[in-house]
This record gives sequence, structure tokens and C-alpha cells, in this order.
Amino acid sequence: MEKDLLPFSESVFPLTLFDGYLDEPIVLVKNAKDEIITLSNVCTHRANIVVEHAGRQKQLACMYHGRRYNLDGTFKMMPEFSEAKNFPRPCDDLHLFSSSLFKGHLFSSLDKAFDFEKVTNVLQERIGFLPLEDFKLDETISKDYLINCNWALYCDNYLEGFHIPFVHPDLNDALDYGSYETVLYDYCNLQIGYSSGGEEVFDLPEGHPDFGKQVGAYYYWIFPNMMFNFYPWGLSINIVKPVSINRTRVSFVSYVYDESKLSAGAGALLDKVEREDEYVVEGVHKGLKSRFYKAGRFSPTKERGVHHFQRLLLRFLKEN
Repeated sequence: MEKDLLPFSESVFPLTLFDGYLDEPIVLVKNAKDEIITLSNVCTHRANIVVEHAGRQKQLACMYHGRRYNLDGTFKMMPEFSEAKNFPRPCDDLHLFSSSLFKGHLFSSLDKAFDFEKVTNVLQERIGFLPLEDFKLDETISKDYLINCNWALYCDNYLEGFHIPFVHPDLNDALDYGSYETVLYDYCNLQIGYSSGGEEVFDLPEGHPDFGKQVGAYYYWIFPNMMFNFYPWGLSINIVKPVSINRTRVSFVSYVYDESKLSAGAGALLDKVEREDEYVVEGVHKGLKSRFYKAGRFSPTKERGVHHFQRLLLRFLKEN
């Protein structure tokens, strides 16, 4: 999410994280030092929503029974509780969630499973030269897609370029399939799409890991459900949201830096490529119901990203 949602010091912005799925009420708070934190937006007294509207506030106050909190979420005061014993306790504070700010984008976690800095360090290595703070949200090319498949199948499909020559003829013309590369990291991975003709590629600075190469796209996947697709025109973020075991909503959020490059190269025709992907993953979802399908082997050269994702998924399922 963008930090610009909080334009002023001592301001708040309430939202629901994964509305319709996790349904977790949270509130972003920018304090007097312009630091941004993420708090639970549920009053610790009787579970009312604390902040209903975005705006500037000196404190957080629940309108139900008057409980108040400081902007860091700590308990401040509560009417009619002078006789309560052992009050207040730490559990009377609003829960503070883990947050990380990277180049104008704020990331928050309800249950921190790994250090997000490990991910931002990976991003910084190759896209750190891009002025992400200057990228502008373009709602005209941002949209949601509803797909009849399990969410993990959508991720499986994203995590390999193996299918590109067979499913995406236009994308295959823009990319050099033979040099397509997958790089694995602890909690994310990167697919590098090299241009087949040299058009619409990144102007990479000296010292860059790919300096001198014709890179048309950087496709980053962050476990478990986020994709960051960097093109010469800007950034397309994909957020995969499970609706049910058989249905998935994918939000495409686009930030444009150079709109003159929108119609060429690997970053063109995003809607067409998405529709082609949907057709395939919906077919896989149907096929998995077959009583005769067991499991297919992974290509050692082309499906390393899928294998990586499934191993992480299995690990976290076992831990929880």
C-alpha cells in the first residue's frame, strides 16, 4: 500500500486487510515524527472499530464507551474503570503489527513469519536504481480478475516461463525464451525476461548485476501471494486473494513511470496475457479433480520456481 495514504503527520487511515477473506481491521498511523505504524483497529474493551474515517487525529478514541489510545496504540484512559483491579494491562493496548517501508510502499504482516528486509534487499539489488517514489498509481489500467481455480494454482503458473511459448504468443515474441532465467531466494524468487529484439528494455546503470544485457522485465514473487512485475514503463503489482477453495481474486495494481512505453515489449497487453493464463489454470483446476492424476515431475531447468513455492507452502503448513 502507498504511504501517500497518510499525507500529514498525526494522521490515520483505516482499512480491512483482505476484505472478504482475512477480514482483519487495521489502521495505519503516522505520528509527529512522520513514522508509520500498523495497529489493530479493534477496541480492546468490547471489540468496536476504533477509527472509522481517515484524517488527522491527536489520539485514537472508541466512540462506543470512550476508551482512548495514544497514537502508538498504548492505552491512554477509560471512563468508569477507576475501581477495576490490575488495570490497565498490556493486553489493553492496541496490537502493533510488523511493518516495513520500501521506496514509498508500506508492507505489514499480521503474523511475521520472516524478516521482510530479506525481501527488500533482494529487490534493491536489481531495481534499486528505479525511482519508485515517482511512479504514479494508474487506476485506469488497474483491475481485479475473478478466476475459477485454487489460489495456489495461479501462483504455480506465474512461477515458470515454461508455458510462455505454448500459451502466450505475443509475450513469446517479445521475450527470448532460451535465455529466460529463474533466481531463487529464501522467501521470494525472480524471473528475468530478456528481450528478443532489444526494444523496450531497462537502461541499466554501470555496476548493475545485469549491466549490458537486454532486460525487458523483472518478475518478482514474494511468498506466498504477491508479485511485483517491473517493466520499462513502470510496475504492475499482483495480489492473489483466495475467495474459496475453487475461486481466486487477483488484483492488478499498476504504477506508471513512462506511459510512452506502455504499448510495447513484455509489459504490453497485460490483460490479454492474464486471460490466457486464466484459461490454462482453470483447466488445471478441473484436471486435478481426476481420480487418475497423481503428480507430475518438475522440469529441473524450467520449473524450479514452482518447486520452490510448493516446498515453502508445505513447510509453513507443517509448522502451523
